[in-house]
Amino acid sequence: MENKSPFLDTLFLLRKEECITIFTDLQEISKKEEQEAADYFESEFEKERLEFLIDQISCDRETAVWAAKVMYHSAQLHLIRENTAKDLNKLIPQFKGKRDTSSILSADLSLRFLPQIIAVLQNADPEDALIKMLENILTQFHYSAIGYDLELKNIHWEEELKDETYRKLYLERIVEKKAYSLAEIPYINQLLIAEFGIYKDIFWRELKTINDGN
Repeated sequence: MENKSPFLDTLFLLRKEECITIFTDLQEISKKEEQEAADYFESEFEKERLEFLIDQISCDRETAVWAAKVMYHSAQLHLIRENTAKDLNKLIPQFKGKRDTSSILSADLSLRFLPQIIAVLQNADPEDALIKMLENILTQFHYSAIGYDLELKNIHWEEELKDETYRKLYLERIVEKKAYSLAEIPYINQLLIAEFGIYKDIFWRELKTINDGN
């Protein structure tokens, strides 16, 4: 697929090289570009689905494109801020779809890069209103924020992780990122210790075993 726009160019480069090109201005994203992005993410989703336990989960194309636009605009807004304050809610819209395993994993194709973008924004201006908007999105899609210092409140973890595939991927990313703040939540800690079994010290020697009473 050829790079035909700043939006698509950003997506392809970020997914392949984990880097971003900052352009000189913000351009409107066309329906054609959204369609191409949806096709691209559906293909990427299929590749990543090889890691899932089941194959019944399909890509939520609409959510994948929403997340891509959030990621693209937040990256460009690092440098392009003239006359953008009034348009922030339009450029970084709230999620209005159904939050389920499909939408969470589809959004993650782009939102997993959002913590790095927030870190750059924080270095430039810790009081930037955009940071709070992006953190609110990550609070809703916190699978993509594992490893980032995000305050998560009022989450019923047994309900949150009831889906077997999502639970498996969530635990794997906690281990990958060595996310202690999540790994020491009693319910998650019990899941991890059970998964590690006698090999706990091989997977994560430093992790403490947390009891419900602690």
